Amino acid sequence: MPTEAAARSGNTFRLFQLISPSLPVGAFAYSQGLEWAIEAGWVDTEETFAKWLAGQLQQSIVSLELPMLNGAYTAAVNSDWQELETISQRMIAWRETKELRLEEGFRGAALARLLPNLGIDIPAQIKAAAQRSQIIGLALAGVQWQIQAPDLCRGYIWSWLENAVMAGVKLIPLGQTQGQQILQRMVPVLEQAVQDGMQIDHYQAGSSAPAMAIASSNHEIQYTRLFRS
Repeated sequence: MPTEAAARSGNTFRLFQLISPSLPVGAFAYSQGLEWAIEAGWVDTEETFAKWLAGQLQQSIVSLELPMLNGAYTAAVNSDWQELETISQRMIAWRETKELRLEEGFRGAALARLLPNLGIDIPAQIKAAAQRSQIIGLALAGVQWQIQAPDLCRGYIWSWLENAVMAGVKLIPLGQTQGQQILQRMVPVLEQAVQDGMQIDHYQAGSSAPAMAIASSNHEIQYTRLFRS
């Protein structure tokens, strides 16, 4: 019989699987407006890139995505399918541009296709909700794999940051070492970001990231693009 410590270790490795860049949900394909921001000259150095990330962290990840993920986790624990449907609809509603809405849906649908193959049950009542937003699938996986909500939020924020930094490394461009230095300088603020995000009731959650919305809107008509958003 596995020990409690072994069970916790197994849950941690499951979390690593959920946040791995190799998870086939297409996260690597999106820059969330960064590609246009770089072409426009808003982001052109390691310093301006770090400021871009810090703004997105506080104005979207902490204020919207973490509260929604925490709320979805609680709803999944309680098998509150209507609440999960509401959260998925509100996630789409908060995405200001066509590209950001498509990204939310594409990543949600990809995760919803993957999870049943990993043993995660997606009840029929919330299949559409899971296909609409990745938040729903992550919450279901977290509950069924017994990953605690704070750890799931930590994993989510790290996955976002790592993908964003790798996009910047390719686009600005920066060296791999500079990318790792940006990750390192962001680490001290991540734990507080998780705590702040989990203190926000998901009905009070929202995003206020006008620069990202403007960049994403312009990216839709950008002449040459490497990323889908």
